[in-house]
Parts: sequence; structure tokens; C-alpha cells
Amino acid sequence: MRPRINSAATVRTVTMLGFASALACLALLALAGVAGADAITPESGPTQNAKDTDTLFKIVLVAALVVIGLVWGLLFYSLVRYRGSREGSASQIRGNTALELGWTIAPIVVVTAIILLSVVMLPDIKNPAASGPSSVAQAKGQFASIDQPAPPKGKGLSIKVSGQQYLWRYQYPNGAVAFHDMVVPKDTTVLLDIETTDVAHSWWIPKLGGKFDALPGLNNETWFKATETGTFDGQCAELCGSNHAVMTARVIVVEPAQYTQWVAQQKTEIDEARTQQQKQSKQFAKEDV
Repeated sequence: MRPRINSAATVRTVTMLGFASALACLALLALAGVAGADAITPESGPTQNAKDTDTLFKIVLVAALVVIGLVWGLLFYSLVRYRGSREGSASQIRGNTALELGWTIAPIVVVTAIILLSVVMLPDIKNPAASGPSSVAQAKGQFASIDQPAPPKGKGLSIKVSGQQYLWRYQYPNGAVAFHDMVVPKDTTVLLDIETTDVAHSWWIPKLGGKFDALPGLNNETWFKATETGTFDGQCAELCGSNHAVMTARVIVVEPAQYTQWVAQQKTEIDEARTQQQKQSKQFAKEDV
């Protein structure tokens, strides 16, 4: 004799398990540490391109949640409303022109809207913005060779970013060189020419914008303009070897006057080191003679 099955209880159990699984997945995403960024959306700091990226992500996320809500709602409604019973079988419905047109046209409208919105917002994310009135003007003799459009009004700072196992090197247009910490002036459009001297790396400061790969034989370009001072931490986002986890990066945004002082100090230290090296080379040459 077959056991009696309470179909209503079974549907309720399946429904509760489905909701519990969905909540557990959302909780894991929200508690995923750095991967969670701002909970479930990208981090964004005092740069407009990072804010635009975050805004676009949230719009797409809301649209996706609405679609998921409608689909799951209809699914669970159908499970309960049209469940089978011992008294008879559920109604069989074949063909519904309005419904079929609806689920064909609706995705087309949603995807088209997302595409149009992306096309409208992408130029502001991709193309450098103008520097502010208190920005630092571009110095001559730059190391970086940026192919992307220059900032409006010509004021900007080009920096060559070189990745190597396991650190980042920054070459400034006025001769200054820094490792790990990139110091930049506030309210100045910073153009980055990203390269690698060995394997693939990825330069990523989450609050300043998206990550950009440093690939062998290829130069990549990006930009940011920080409107507030502060320290922003990042990480190489491409597995590059056994010490990948320690290949961190940091951008320190300071006032333009502080930046000018920092550059002067860097150049002084480089000149002193070069002079000392020349003295040592001469001394070694004399000893060899």
C-alpha cells in the first residue's frame, strides 16, 4: 500500500527550503570580506568614474532583482495555485499568445534599456575629465606615453605604472620615482600608463575605479581624479606567483602644495643617491687600478 502524501505540506516545505537557500546565499555574499566591497556593490570613493561605475552596477542590479522577483514569484505562485490534488489533475493550458509575447518583448526592452544607459554613461567613465582649478599642471619630460585622450584644458598628470613580482613602481614625468605608494595631488586628472616587466598583473584601487590588467607586451591606460584627500588601498588582482598576496598598492591623495613638496624631496633623494653611486663607482675604479 502506497503511503499517503500531503501535497500542500510538501509544497510548503519546498518553498521554505527555497527561501532559506536564497537567504543563505545572500548572507554569504554580504559577508564575503573584501569581495563584498560595499556589501554587494562596487566600492566608490572620491572619483567620478568610480561613482558612475557604481551607479551603473546598481541600476543593473535592481533591474536583475526585479526580474528575479517576478520569475520566482510566478514560480512559487504556480506551485501553490496549480498544485495537483488527489481529487483530480491540474488544468492543462497550452498556448497563450499574450503571455508568450510578453516574455519575449519584456527581456528585449530591459536589455535595450541597459545598453542605452551604458552607452550614455560609458564616455564619462572612459574619457578623462578636466582637472580642477587648483590642479597641478603637467610637467615636461614625462616617462609615460598615454594614447588615450588628454584631459580637457590640457592639465593633468601622467604616471607610468610598472608591475613586477611583487611590487609596483611609479615613474613621474618630472623624474621622481616611487614604489608601492603612489602620491598624487587632489583635484588633478591622473593618467596611468600600466605595463609589466614580467608576468601578468592587475592594478586595482577599488575606491578609485575599476581594475586594469598589466599584460606582457601590452600597455593599458586608465585615469582617475580624486576630489578628496586620503589614503586608498588596493591589491594586485591577477594571480602572479607565490607571493601574489603581498603585492599590494596604495594611492595617497594630498593637497597640491604637499604634492609639490613631495616631488621635490623625491628628486633630491634620487640626485643624492645618484651622486653617491657615482662616487662609489669612481672609488672602485681607483682601487682596481
